Amino acid sequence: MNKILIITHTGDNFSIEKVTEYIGKNGCEVVRFDVDLYPLKNKLTTSFQDGEWVTVLETPDAKYRLDDIAAVWYRRAYNIGNGLKEEMDPKFYGAAMGEIRNTLFGFLESIDAYSLGKPSVYRRLDSKEEQLKIADKIGLKIPETCLTNNPEEAKQFILKHKNVVAKMQTGFAIYEDGVESVVFTNVIDDEKLKELDTLLYCPMQFQRMIEKKRELRVTIVGRDVYAFEIDSQQFEDAKVDWRKDGVNLIDKWVPTQLPKDIEDKVLELLDVYHVDYGALDIIVSPDDEYYFIEINAAGEFFWLDNLTDGNLISKSIADVLCDKAPRRDNMVLV
Repeated sequence: MNKILIITHTGDNFSIEKVTEYIGKNGCEVVRFDVDLYPLKNKLTTSFQDGEWVTVLETPDAKYRLDDIAAVWYRRAYNIGNGLKEEMDPKFYGAAMGEIRNTLFGFLESIDAYSLGKPSVYRRLDSKEEQLKIADKIGLKIPETCLTNNPEEAKQFILKHKNVVAKMQTGFAIYEDGVESVVFTNVIDDEKLKELDTLLYCPMQFQRMIEKKRELRVTIVGRDVYAFEIDSQQFEDAKVDWRKDGVNLIDKWVPTQLPKDIEDKVLELLDVYHVDYGALDIIVSPDDEYYFIEINAAGEFFWLDNLTDGNLISKSIADVLCDKAPRRDNMVLV
C-alpha cells in the first residue's frame, strides 16, 4: 500500500480529514507528521548505512519508514518546536531552533518522491513581484503596481493614479499584549499620504485600485480548476479587502466559470511555477476585465470545498497525491 506523507500541525482544520478520507478510498495510507510536536514528541532520523538511505518518523502512537513514501503533501509548518522554549536554557533556544528548522526542511527538500508543495516552492511564491511579472508575461491583466521604500516614488505613483491601495507582501501582523492585528489592504487617503515617510523603515506594495464587479477565488489542483465568486461590494467591511469580513462571507461565495482564455492562462501560470496547487485572487471589473492579484502557494480552501458536491477540492488533492490524476511531476533526485 502506497504511503502519502502529510506535513501539517495539530491545530489544522478538517480539510486534512477530508483529504485523508479520499486517500484511503484510493487505496493509499496516510502518515501524518504534525510539526508542532517536533522535536519534543515526534522524532525524525535519517541515516545512510550499508549503501542505503533510511528515514524513520517516530510519533507518540507509531513508527514509520519515510524513505519509501509515494508522495508528500506539504500543507502547513506552523508552530515548529512548540513547548521547547520552556524546556531549555534560553541562551540555547535560538540556536536549537535553527538546527530544528534546518533539519526538518532539509528532510522535506530531499524527499525522493512527488511533492505537492515544498518549503523552497513556498519561498519562491512569496515574491509578489515575480508573480506579477510572470502573470503579465503570459497575458493576464494586472493592476498598475509600485513596490518601494522610497516615499517620493510612492507619492508620485499615488498622485498619478489617484485611487490607490496599499498592501503588505507577507502575512504581516502586529502583536501587542498578546493580540494579533493583521494588516489588510487599505485605500490611501489624505492621512495615509502624510505618513509615507515611514516607508523608509518598511517597503510596501501600492496598486491602482480596480473597481470591483466581482471577486474570485480560484483554487487549482493539478489540471482541475475550481472558481468561486462573491459580490464583495454589498458588504461595507469587505469592499476593499474581503478578508476583513471573511468569517461572515463564508456562505456567500458561489461557484462560477472562468472564461476559457483566463482558465488557460492560470493553468499556464502553474505550469511556469511547476506546482500542482495554487489559490488565486482575481478581480472582475465592471467592464468584465479579469485582473490577476496574486497566487497563494498554500491558500486555504476548506470553506469553498464545502460548497462543492462531495468536497471535490479535497478529492482532487487526494487524486493528485495518489497519482490518480494528471500532475506536474517534480521529483528532483532521480
